[in-house]
Amino acid sequence: MKILVTGGAGFIGSNFVCDALEQGHHVINIDKLTYAGNLNNLGGYYSHKNHLFYKEDICHKENVLQIIMRNEPDVILHMAAESHVDRSIDCAHDFIQTNIVGTHCLLDAALRYYKSRKNKRDFRFIHLSTDEVFGALGSTGMFDETMPYRPNSPYAASKASSDLLARSYYHTHSFPAVIVYASNNYGPQQYAEKLIPLTILNALEGKPLPVYGNGQQTRDWLYVKDHVKALYALIENGKIGESYCVGAANEMTNLTLVEKICTILDEVSPSSSHKSYKSLITFVTDRPGHDFRYATDATKLREHTRWAPEVNFKDGLKETIHWYVNHYDRVEVGENARKRVGLG
Repeated sequence: MKILVTGGAGFIGSNFVCDALEQGHHVINIDKLTYAGNLNNLGGYYSHKNHLFYKEDICHKENVLQIIMRNEPDVILHMAAESHVDRSIDCAHDFIQTNIVGTHCLLDAALRYYKSRKNKRDFRFIHLSTDEVFGALGSTGMFDETMPYRPNSPYAASKASSDLLARSYYHTHSFPAVIVYASNNYGPQQYAEKLIPLTILNALEGKPLPVYGNGQQTRDWLYVKDHVKALYALIENGKIGESYCVGAANEMTNLTLVEKICTILDEVSPSSSHKSYKSLITFVTDRPGHDFRYATDATKLREHTRWAPEVNFKDGLKETIHWYVNHYDRVEVGENARKRVGLG
């Protein structure tokens, strides 16, 4: 296939791009290369004969249209987004611009291409969203595709808005869109402001390990390569106009997760102080509007595509920690993220 990926130098995007190239697909990669986009994430795949990279902002609709028309993709996988809740609380503008306006520009360009395409039946537009659009759960229950939208952060609100745009293009124009609600991803090469790499890097520096509130907020963790497999499954077998939740049933509190990271680090990279890294855990003021619990039911995805997560959480977390320990000196952290994780 020819697959056009937006945000293909980011965390999830680069994992998909590398895997797609490994499988023999042609990839057209569009990325603005903001703080979280890094071509180093692609490694040697950047120069792969089937990889074509464009440094471009999806808000530049005419430029994006030219790229699409020139390359004639079979699939557009839309992953370009501002995605960090804390940043959206500090300043929502970039989230509105990229996640809402950018998605609108991309949809417009993709629709023009779709109308001109001879073989319409084989084209798909996969829109990557987040389970955070559904808001917060109580102590029981799970998100599924029938849940009403109740976003509680500017980030989640911007993603909900982009989802509704994609949905409207399907219903108005019969545009072949599929929406994907993913739970929290983790794995090697994730940008350092996210919880797992933040905790690992702070620990290796001997810095405090910040945990919001009492640390009882609960999340479902999905290994990034399992997410990539789910996206392939939806490209091949997802139904046009449908939405799908992707989760791995790895539900735990933030405090439990941080403690698990500390336990593994105590084994693979003991502190020079001879103390457990757990001694660095520091409870900090909770962030505004912090959702209590997310849990994502992937039953529909399994029934439609036979997808199932393959990576055991303990193994995935160990692999992730080993990667950061082995690449510690080479992890690139932007100035804002460096302040957030206590590295400067």
